[in-house]
Amino acid sequence: MKHDPIKLPEGDAREHLVVVGNGMAGCRAVEELLARDPTRYRVTIVGAEPLVNYNRIMLSPVLAGEKTFDDIVINGADWYADNAITLLSGDPVVAIDRDAHTVISRSGQTLAYDRLLIATGSDPFIIPVPGKDLPGVVSFRDMNDVGTMLAAAERGGSAVVIGGGLLGLEAAHGLSLRGMKVTVLHIMPTLMERQLDEAAGWLLKTALEARGQTILTGADTAAIVGDGKVEAVHLKDGTVIPADLVVMAVGIRPSVALARAAGIDVGRGIKVDDHMVTSDPAILAVGECVEHDGQVYGLVAPLWDMCRSLADALVGAPSGYKPSATSTKLKVAGLDVFSAGDFSGGDGAEDIVLRDASRGIYKRVVVKGDRIVGAVLYGDTADGNWYFDLLKKGTDVADIRDALIFGQAFASGGGQADPRSAVAALSDDAEICGCNGVTKGKVLACIDGGAGSLDAVRAGCKASASCGSCTGIVETLLALRLGDAVEAGPKTMCKCTSFGHDDVRREIVAQDMRSIPEVMQKLHWSTPDGCSSCRPALNYYLLCALPGVYKDDQQSRFVNERMHANIQKDGTYSVVPRMWGGLTNPRELRAIADVVEKFDAPMVKVTGGQRLDIFGIKKEDLPAVWADLNAAGMVSGHAYGKSLRTVKTCVGSEWCRFGTQDSTGLGVKIERATWGSWMPHKFKIAVSGCPRNCAEATIKDFGIVCVDSGYELHVGGNGGIKVRATDLLCKVATEEEAMDMCAAFIQLYREEARYLERTAPWIERVGLAHIQSRLLPDAGVRAEYARRFRFSQQFMQDDPWAARVAGADREQHAPMARFQPAGAMA
Repeated sequence: MKHDPIKLPEGDAREHLVVVGNGMAGCRAVEELLARDPTRYRVTIVGAEPLVNYNRIMLSPVLAGEKTFDDIVINGADWYADNAITLLSGDPVVAIDRDAHTVISRSGQTLAYDRLLIATGSDPFIIPVPGKDLPGVVSFRDMNDVGTMLAAAERGGSAVVIGGGLLGLEAAHGLSLRGMKVTVLHIMPTLMERQLDEAAGWLLKTALEARGQTILTGADTAAIVGDGKVEAVHLKDGTVIPADLVVMAVGIRPSVALARAAGIDVGRGIKVDDHMVTSDPAILAVGECVEHDGQVYGLVAPLWDMCRSLADALVGAPSGYKPSATSTKLKVAGLDVFSAGDFSGGDGAEDIVLRDASRGIYKRVVVKGDRIVGAVLYGDTADGNWYFDLLKKGTDVADIRDALIFGQAFASGGGQADPRSAVAALSDDAEICGCNGVTKGKVLACIDGGAGSLDAVRAGCKASASCGSCTGIVETLLALRLGDAVEAGPKTMCKCTSFGHDDVRREIVAQDMRSIPEVMQKLHWSTPDGCSSCRPALNYYLLCALPGVYKDDQQSRFVNERMHANIQKDGTYSVVPRMWGGLTNPRELRAIADVVEKFDAPMVKVTGGQRLDIFGIKKEDLPAVWADLNAAGMVSGHAYGKSLRTVKTCVGSEWCRFGTQDSTGLGVKIERATWGSWMPHKFKIAVSGCPRNCAEATIKDFGIVCVDSGYELHVGGNGGIKVRATDLLCKVATEEEAMDMCAAFIQLYREEARYLERTAPWIERVGLAHIQSRLLPDAGVRAEYARRFRFSQQFMQDDPWAARVAGADREQHAPMARFQPAGAMA
């Protein structure tokens, strides 16, 4: 809940609430407190990490490269400032003096408190095997761990993940996407055995193995070995697995050391009552560190309930925490899974099971005494919230028993029922967003409070703000409440799908999709074969995500790209051979002149990109034209493609008295490095030898202006109908730095822009600061973008003209059949 920034009175005499822990639970408790009474307490939060509050649930997408740290921040610096909260980060509390009502930080700072809230979370469990302390052994709990794993992935090699629970599988998925060879070791026979039964666990294991991971269940680790660093993992059965990185993800334990040292009652966790008060009335605790009524919790839903109960008590309106059934709805490496309640079976329990092998769907509902007691869903989790609602309420399902396994739509009156009615029928206390513990009632209250779009709901109550799996339900609630008044969000790719471009790109990577039909099937395309809008986009997204693996689908390209020439209004084509950096020579010029005369081309024109464009070539003559140009050493200029078009240069320091650097030489190097690369849209580069900018670098997608001290790098310009000058990205000192930054920028554009989006609107949409944050602060990240671009170029720099000359796709150039009346043939 947002409110005006708090203005503190002079000589603030309010009670001082000190929160130990700047994580999700501690800050959520403060949010709940502020929502009830924003001025009741003076708040200080002390955090161990030198960061603001972020969503630990989303560490996996950061590891996988799908999100950045900024994307997973829950409360930025402005939140602390607006709410007059003092944040002491990077300086953890190491002792509590209960008699003096003070805490002491690692740096020696002493803080007095009136009420103390311990929200220290949990510690990763490190299995006590030889070698556990070797360099290269890491847990997976915070951004520091992610940084260690990213550094290891950059070096490459093999990774072993010990633990086949959610965190372990997410770590394995991210490292696999980063190029490491990954083996998962799980001591139990079933992956995620706390959330999945044997059948669903087998399906998950099979799917992950199909993506290249090695999954070993029943694997008991004996030792981690290495000379000065980790080198291998030994199993008790004698198996040896090479490892350059070992990730421990075998579980967590409540972090109780601070409380225990202070003499607070501790069991498995810090013991609390229904109001989250510990054995010391002045000290409360919340989150994964607590034990309530003998239970400890690791799911967010009960933790958010605890935060609400704690806030109620702090403002004098105690409600008391009452545990309830929990559900788990997750996307594991892009695969949907859901579980709730008790699915262990037993006396009196009846299993209802549906298996659809062709679609990879498994559903199991456990019924006892005509009431649902457990459910496991794999592959299709759309009805998870409905099953969970029936479970929590103890609803008698006898009347819908026969249709129960087919989901709410069938059980409520057949498959033709309005799909929105299923959401409308959910009770107000039905959980919509499991990541943030948001019920249907809270989403509706947020909408009634003025949230008219998906983004507004995300900002207001956090529903759909984390993993996004509940986005469809939130959108349905918006439509049910507001009808046509819903504010438009990001556009979908086309009428064939409800997904936007960004969603499709993310899911292609997350689910390791490898063909257009697979994307359409898994993302529920509403048309059998797509359309002229989505097919070229999907073809590009797959080509970008899977260089060297995905086979370019020529039929999903526009005609110019299929023909490797530009069609003109009379049906003939124009041909533009590449001239590196605008340079040419007598041999190339003679070849062009010979082609013009041989094929009777009616026009040759110098282009704005310093190339020669040959007009009027017939479709059937294109391979012969290309053969003659190839013989002179010329390749396709890609003037027809969503690709690098030209690198325009001036003569620079070699000839010009004003030139500061060799702009022509640099332009040639850049064009030879970047030609052939497919992009979201056409891409133009220019290199000017001095600030006079004769090559017009400041209206190009990537422009370099040479200066005495080095090179100014500009991005996001274009001419045309809407002229846009570039933004200054940065300055560098050397040619090598300029080329590296160019490669990194191109790859960032290739991976993040939407199909048919030029760099200018892309940068206007995401902001220059976003581009700079990706490319400038971390040389390692920048180098990784450049590496991915150069890797992709290995598969792109084959001249398509030469391939056609050799006979590839020759049917593209056959003339159309000619029909004559029968009498004319006599």
